[in-house]
Amino acid sequence: MIDQIQPAQLAAWAASHAAQGTAIVLDVREPWEVQTASVTPQGFELLTIPMSTVPVRLADLPRERPIACLCHHGARSMQVAAFLAQQGFDTLANIAGGINAWSSQVDASVPTY
Repeated sequence: MIDQIQPAQLAAWAASHAAQGTAIVLDVREPWEVQTASVTPQGFELLTIPMSTVPVRLADLPRERPIACLCHHGARSMQVAAFLAQQGFDTLANIAGGINAWSSQVDASVPTY
């Protein structure tokens, strides 16, 4: 199952899965997007792997840890979360609204684009 969480709910979601290790926020946006606006890891590990390279970089993702996927608005991250679920990853979330919602809910210093 893929949880749908708002950016403001990430800390609680990560805490609820803390027994599995530190949560990973998997930012699947393109490098130019990450350069334009990015999150600051607080209570989670940040990995940036563009959506198109996730299949070849599966070995970089620890299956035992909770992973929350992030993109611009939530569509690409949902597709990646669904792909990871098909590959046997168990604890997954999609950060609904993406980096755009992150800016309004968590950190207003994160630019919108």
